[in-house]
Amino acid sequence: MNLGLINLLLALGWCAVVGSFTLVDLAVGFVVGYLTLWLVRPLYGPTRYFERFLLLPGLVLFFLRELVVSSLRVAWDVITPPVYSRPGIVAVPLELRGDVEITLLANLVSLTPGTLSLEVSDDRKTLYVHAMFADPPEQVRQNIKRGLERRIMEIMR
Repeated sequence: MNLGLINLLLALGWCAVVGSFTLVDLAVGFVVGYLTLWLVRPLYGPTRYFERFLLLPGLVLFFLRELVVSSLRVAWDVITPPVYSRPGIVAVPLELRGDVEITLLANLVSLTPGTLSLEVSDDRKTLYVHAMFADPPEQVRQNIKRGLERRIMEIMR
């Protein structure tokens, strides 16, 4: 069984024992489950789960930073008289291959103000993104590839 799923089940068990299913209790249960799995790691052999799990806060912090910066950029464009936006559709070549990886990237791109994931090509090698500030398309492409895609690949592979 996947250690991530076991960790989630341990977190849900923690919430059941505590008697409260809040986000804080779930997070505490996840940490307790992680530590429990770490203590018994010799029982199930070598795995990269613990290394990958520690990279997750980096992805979350990076996304929150991008969220704040893009929100301010969109707000500035809305409240100032000259229009700075140059909208366009940008094709982003993907190194991600799994459905979960591509879906996670597309959702994170769509959650960022000023960008929207439109479609994934049939061969799953290209993500089409509408960007509010797409003046240099290569910059949009590189921001997605070097930022979100790289971090998702580090965690998922």
